[in-house]
Amino acid sequence: MTSATPASDAYPYLRAASAGVRHHTRALATGAAATAPVAAGRTHLDVLHAHLVALHRLLDQLQTATRPPHPAAGRHLTTAGTRLWQATAAVHDAFHLLPAVHAGSADEEKCQPERLPEGPPVLTICQRHLAAGHLVRRTTTPTDLNHPLHGHTTACAQQLPSTV
Repeated sequence: MTSATPASDAYPYLRAASAGVRHHTRALATGAAATAPVAAGRTHLDVLHAHLVALHRLLDQLQTATRPPHPAAGRHLTTAGTRLWQATAAVHDAFHLLPAVHAGSADEEKCQPERLPEGPPVLTICQRHLAAGHLVRRTTTPTDLNHPLHGHTTACAQQLPSTV
C-alpha cells in the first residue's frame, strides 16, 4: 500500500533545480561583492541554455495538459512558454557573441546545422537550440514569437481598480 505524497514532497526534483539556481545566484552575488564582477562565459551560458530548454519542455507539457480543462490558464502558460523561448534564444545569441575559450577558426564559431553531428563540441548548444526550436515552430507562429505582449491581460491587472 502506498501513501499519498505530502504536498511538501510533491516535486522534489523541480524544487532541487530551483534551489540549485538560487544557490548559484547567491554564489555569484557573494563572489562579485568580494571581487570585481565576473562576466558570463560560454560554459556558463551553455549550462543556463540547457536549463532554460528543459524548463521550456516542462512548461510545454504543463500547458498541453492544462489547456483542455482550463483554457484561460493554458493560454497564460502558452504565453509564459513563448516568453521563455525568447529568453532561451537570447541566451543562445549571447553565447555566440562571447569570445571562444580556445583559439579556433572562424568556421568553428558559426552555427552550421549541416555540420552538427560531426561539428566541434562548442556546437552542442546549437544542436539543443535547433531541436527545441523545431518543437517551438510546430506550436507557435512567428507573429507570436515576435509580439512582446501577446495581447493577454494578466489576472492581477484585471483585479486592479481603474485609476481615472
